[in-house]
Amino acid sequence: MRKLCAGNWKMNGLKREAVALAGALVARAKAEMPPCDLVLCPPATALGWVAAALAGSPIGLGGQDCHPADKGAHTGDVSAPMLKDAGCRYVILGHSERRANHGESDALVRAKCEAARRAGLAVILCVGETLAERDGGTALDVVARQLANSLPDGIPAGELAIAYEPVWAIGTGRTPTVAQVEQVHAHIRATLAAKVAPAQAKDVRILYGGSVKPDNAVPLMGAKNVDGALVGGASLVAGDFWAIAQACL
Repeated sequence: MRKLCAGNWKMNGLKREAVALAGALVARAKAEMPPCDLVLCPPATALGWVAAALAGSPIGLGGQDCHPADKGAHTGDVSAPMLKDAGCRYVILGHSERRANHGESDALVRAKCEAARRAGLAVILCVGETLAERDGGTALDVVARQLANSLPDGIPAGELAIAYEPVWAIGTGRTPTVAQVEQVHAHIRATLAAKVAPAQAKDVRILYGGSVKPDNAVPLMGAKNVDGALVGGASLVAGDFWAIAQACL
């Protein structure tokens, strides 16, 4: 299985910054074929500029969220067909920052996943526990519940990636141990068997996210059932993002 390294730029990047960052990564990809699939997920305002910068390169484009409706009176929102029209191949859904800051429920995330699939977008679905849930011993239950309730049935394995992002590790500089990551990823793999065709569960890419950096990427990307990374802050530095991608062998 070819691994996936996706960069979530979050709410960062004006035109000059976005074009420069995408261009730097395209130059690297042309000089040295990346060892994994690469995706950049800039803010919606930068999608057109980044799409132009990525044209003809092996780097894909993704959105950071989409509305469950295809169109309508939803001021400020972006639909899945709009992302597709802008050149996106992927969309991140259910990120903990959306779940926490915007009150997104599992049911809403599921509806967004369904919208993404209607539009022909591949889904990067995020799941993960808070520090209180980790300390309370319910991390596996929380992740399984989010997965079971957020993921529609029948998404083809090739059109789906699950990103495990322990909430307490995002942007904090803290990361779980490799053993903890392997435990959760194995649990996700087992849970997937009930949501996709059992024979396909092994083919769904399970990404790790949460303070992934060049100095911890090698052990994390080498862990069992880790099929790549969803990278936040480090994806804003071309050299750091490329180094993490190099660990996704």
